[in-house]
Amino acid sequence: MNIKFYKYQGAGNDFILIDNREGIVNQLNKETVAKLCDRRFGIGGDGLMLLENLEGYDFKMVYYNADGNEGSMCGNGGRCIVAFAKNLGIIHDVTNFLATDGPHYAKISEEGNWVSLQMIDVTDISKDGDAYVLNTGSPHYVKVASDLEIKDVYNEGYAIRNNATYKADGINVNFAEKNGEGYFVRTFERGVENETYACGTGVTAVALAMAKHNRQFGTISTPIKVLGGNLNIRFDNDGEKFSNIFLEGPAELVFDGEIEL
Repeated sequence: MNIKFYKYQGAGNDFILIDNREGIVNQLNKETVAKLCDRRFGIGGDGLMLLENLEGYDFKMVYYNADGNEGSMCGNGGRCIVAFAKNLGIIHDVTNFLATDGPHYAKISEEGNWVSLQMIDVTDISKDGDAYVLNTGSPHYVKVASDLEIKDVYNEGYAIRNNATYKADGINVNFAEKNGEGYFVRTFERGVENETYACGTGVTAVALAMAKHNRQFGTISTPIKVLGGNLNIRFDNDGEKFSNIFLEGPAELVFDGEIEL
């Protein structure tokens, strides 16, 4: 069976998207997803998403990691599926959709290439040595770094993700370095099991962790530079809870086509 697919990217985080409102694709197995995401034998992507119908929402986002397993929330994937929904004519400039971590509100520019995605509220940030650990829809480990451009992110991230504390469930590992008014961030992602050009829930985690680290309160906007471009995180911090969290950045169609499933 041939299926239509679309390839999107958000700050270099790239995804395969499939319009599954008719339920043509069901029960994707791990091997099929992994092959589609393979950059040599498939389409290539950091993940794959199905856009499906769901009563009470504009759509439902079903996300798979590049290794073929169903994943937790993907922030840049969420922004890309919003752009996809606009491209399909499902939404105009605002949307409410359901992802694995709950409902999400998003707003998209008239041109359809800039998406502001509301993330879940965060109340718990713990410490692991000098690193911060929190969940922004996916679990994240945030560590302040220096000389980040030359850091061996793959090996250092791999070691943390696979240590005794995190090996069973996995964790995304973020290294953050001060960069102007914001931060430069590099991320080792679980599920991809490699460094990616961007991680939406990761940069969100960095912005919140650094606000806690620096004791910043009130309404905050944090620009983030990643390997694939620039993102922005804005949020409120009242000292007890991080709320009104928005992940903002580009989401663009790269190409579309058909592939045998």
